[in-house]
Amino acid sequence: MARSMSNGLVQAMQSLRLSSHRSVIPSLRSPVRGYATETTQDTPVQSDPATELPIQAAPAAPEIDFSTNFIRSPARIVPASPSYFSGNPRFVDHVLNLESLQARYAALPILPAGEAPRMAWFKLKQFREYVGEQVPVKKYKSLVKILQRLNRIQPDMVPGEVRSVLDSFLRPGNPYAQTREPPELDENGRARAKGKRKESKAVVHLVEGEGEVLVNGKSIVEAFPRVHDRESALWALRSTQRMDKYNVWVTVRGGGVTGQTEAVTLAIARALMVHEPGLKPVLRRAGVITVDARRVERKKPGHVKARKMPAWVKR
Repeated sequence: MARSMSNGLVQAMQSLRLSSHRSVIPSLRSPVRGYATETTQDTPVQSDPATELPIQAAPAAPEIDFSTNFIRSPARIVPASPSYFSGNPRFVDHVLNLESLQARYAALPILPAGEAPRMAWFKLKQFREYVGEQVPVKKYKSLVKILQRLNRIQPDMVPGEVRSVLDSFLRPGNPYAQTREPPELDENGRARAKGKRKESKAVVHLVEGEGEVLVNGKSIVEAFPRVHDRESALWALRSTQRMDKYNVWVTVRGGGVTGQTEAVTLAIARALMVHEPGLKPVLRRAGVITVDARRVERKKPGHVKARKMPAWVKR
């Protein structure tokens, strides 16, 4: 009987302990986000039965700021360029920019193709270094066509943004932008000009006089004994009927007789245009200011040129 009473007492104490522990558990749980648990002075402070220490309630969660915590953001990073996923994104960006400029200013008057200012655009290798991409030849030619179309806009009506874009595609040291000053007469009234033909180089000083001609300090008869060579050297003066109007001093070096006479012809024609620029059409029709860029290829010592076999030998 005494044992059953002791067992009942133990069970009653255990049930009492469990009930007090269950009343403390909800206070240990974290509050629901967005709802704060309020404590008042009337609420008794719970304590742990095992340690007899007070149990602090969990702090309340901060309020949700819907203006900053729910800003829409893309699921993935969006590239800055619309042509990012193309094979040549930087090249495509340039093309799209040029096409937009062309469409925007399509109504502006343009010049004929032959009268547009000459521009030295990037060469393909330079353009590839400029964009850092291996741009194909065909694609680069399509870009140059757009540049040429924008360059045909009348110079006095070219917008500033078009001019800046065109200048960005010019290679360094634009040869067409460097305009040379026309040659002038010196203080003694002489015109100086140079001429080249093959390996021959000639320097001519032309001044008004009675028709005297000196070549390397000699008369032209001594310098060029053949009549054909003398007529070829003085053809610029003869074709314009200026034989008795100017004195000529010539210094010529290198090459053979034919090369020297043609170099003298070109130099005299250029010096004559300094005195009388209006003679250029006449000299051009006479063929004395046309430059022939051919040069004699020097053979290396010991070099033997392979002989070409006749067609009937080939099988």
